[in-house]
Amino acid sequence: MSHNPKFDDPLFLAVDLIRCPSITPEDHGALDLLQAALEHLGFTCRRFPFSSKEGGDVDNLYARLGTGSPNFCYAGHTDVVPVGDKKVWKYPPFAAEVVDGVLYGRGASDMKGAIAAYVAALSNFLEKHKDFKGSLSLLITGDEEGPAKNGTKKMLRSLTEEGEVIDMCLVGEPTNVTKLGEMIKVGRRGSLNTTLTVHGKQGHAAYPESAYNPVPDLTLVLDALREWKLDDGTEFFPPSNLEITNLTAGTGVFNVIPGKARAKFNIRFNDLQTSE
Repeated sequence: MSHNPKFDDPLFLAVDLIRCPSITPEDHGALDLLQAALEHLGFTCRRFPFSSKEGGDVDNLYARLGTGSPNFCYAGHTDVVPVGDKKVWKYPPFAAEVVDGVLYGRGASDMKGAIAAYVAALSNFLEKHKDFKGSLSLLITGDEEGPAKNGTKKMLRSLTEEGEVIDMCLVGEPTNVTKLGEMIKVGRRGSLNTTLTVHGKQGHAAYPESAYNPVPDLTLVLDALREWKLDDGTEFFPPSNLEITNLTAGTGVFNVIPGKARAKFNIRFNDLQTSE
């Protein structure tokens, strides 16, 4: 390892990572940037590409420095959610502009900034502790914000089959609401994605007696779901919450009653609940 002061400041790598438009499952060079930085620090890097019909083609990265135990692993992701309407962004989502000391861009918080901060911490640590005991590793996926079919789960399965042991793990997801360092989560909430379909009978809007419109029934169900109190939360986690994220119905025209209506909703649950 030859020391590079550039890696001591997380801003440099964060800017480079944000400028990669890595919307799930596309990578656009984000993992290549991270791998180059880690290899400079002495890490051995391996890529874990996985593919499936539902999850698409996803690239993942596992990097390790050292062979001893314990193996302290940093887990994260380089993919980001879609930008939505670019016109409402104050600064371009992938420009990574710094204005008045604030870095703007998709992934600045979740979680390219966190990955860059970890690399900076590693750079400083390794400069001061060249003969540290144990191992350091990173498990970085490109499939956290999407279907999550070809990312962390498959990586862990492959690594376990190889006999790789991860003793402890830090996840750099953003948790601090008002100031840096105000809290550290002791775990992650579960996430359940659900599609609800109400079936009706398609027909012309001029003859509703010959059709059955599923849209009103769907709205009644969604209203009941929205009012559903799942729990009161626990000492370490907030109450579980259900959010309606998508509604679709119709044939694309104004004068046809649809044959079915569909809604998608997501539940973020705490340790009082399970997916089942």
